[in-house]
Formats: sequence, structure tokens, C-alpha cells
Amino acid sequence: MRLFMRRRGEEGPARDAARRLADLVRDTLALEAEATVSVSEISCGDPACGGAETVVLVMRPGRRTQAAKVLMPMGQVTPEALLAALEPLGAVGADTAKSLSPTGDQG
Repeated sequence: MRLFMRRRGEEGPARDAARRLADLVRDTLALEAEATVSVSEISCGDPACGGAETVVLVMRPGRRTQAAKVLMPMGQVTPEALLAALEPLGAVGADTAKSLSPTGDQG
């Protein structure tokens, strides 16, 4: 599995959050092993995102790179927020929502 993060040498919560989100992206979109997921936190000028937003890039061989944004800092991204951002990128349905829920429930 390939994983790129904005701050490669950084340890701790940001790195853990990026890895957690990348794993969720991989599972949600059922990505092949050759696909690459990049999770970055960047500054955001929109007041709705609280100063930082999370950008997810999905790079698959032979296809255009796909991007998803979540208007919140990486450490605050919930599985539900990530799921909503990924919906335009591929097959994300009720079964996926249920599997991403911490309790296994949809609601």
C-alpha cells in the first residue's frame, strides 16, 4: 500500500489521522493494491472549515487522479464526513456507510 502525507517526517496524531483516513478511503472505494492515496491538510480560507481542510487524492494507474475535500482539519474528519466527500468518486452505498460506522449502525 502506498501512502503519501504532506509532512513525511511528522510523528503523532497528524500522521495517525492521515493513515486512518487513507485506510478508510482504500476500503470504501475498494482500491486495488497499485492505487495510491494521498491525504493532506491545507490552509483553508473558507470560515466553514475552521482554518484547515483535508484533501484526499486517489491515484489509479491509467486513470485521472480524483480529489475529495473535507472542510475540516484532518484530525477531526469523521468516517461519515469522509464518506460524504467520497460519494462522487465511486461506489459508496448504504453497506459502506454501515461498515464505516463505529458501532456498525447506519444512524
